[in-house]
Amino acid sequence: MSVQPIRLFGDPVLITKAEPVVDFDAELRRLVADLTDTMQDAPGSGLAAPQIGVGLRVFTYHVEGELGHLINPELSLSADEQFGPEGCLSIPGLTFDCRRAQAVIAKGFNMYGDPVVIEGSDLLARCIQHETDHLDGVLFVDRLDRETRKQAMKAIREAEWSGLSGLSGQPQIKVSPHPTNGFGL
Repeated sequence: MSVQPIRLFGDPVLITKAEPVVDFDAELRRLVADLTDTMQDAPGSGLAAPQIGVGLRVFTYHVEGELGHLINPELSLSADEQFGPEGCLSIPGLTFDCRRAQAVIAKGFNMYGDPVVIEGSDLLARCIQHETDHLDGVLFVDRLDRETRKQAMKAIREAEWSGLSGLSGQPQIKVSPHPTNGFGL
């Protein structure tokens, strides 16, 4: 298994809805291993397949010592909310306060096709929601309030890794210049 390049903000794969996994085979297990290796190398709390250019509904997570993965997730969210800092390996070095559900129940499958249920709150809930958003082509900056999103987009345009600076406004597709300083889910 190997560390893969992480796609950065502006890459079209990050805003494209991922396809459900239908084959639980050796190739899928390699993908889970690559996601895990890449996430841990970054380091991050989670990583979704689109972030390494694979349009499948798969993500890995490593939160508070719990390492795992989930395939084809379906979420049930609590009515209670949390508001706090969030970052993304595809938007390295930047964090902004984002509102999320306080708790989540995530149903899906493991890499062998066995049903899995993950219940989490606080950081694990935030991570699961963040990674599932990636599978739906949604970035955490899309969830920020108007003023914070404006600040985030300015910071992204000014970031050294960003292809959004300059007059054209057209994003360049790049990969993450590791390390990402531990920011990101």
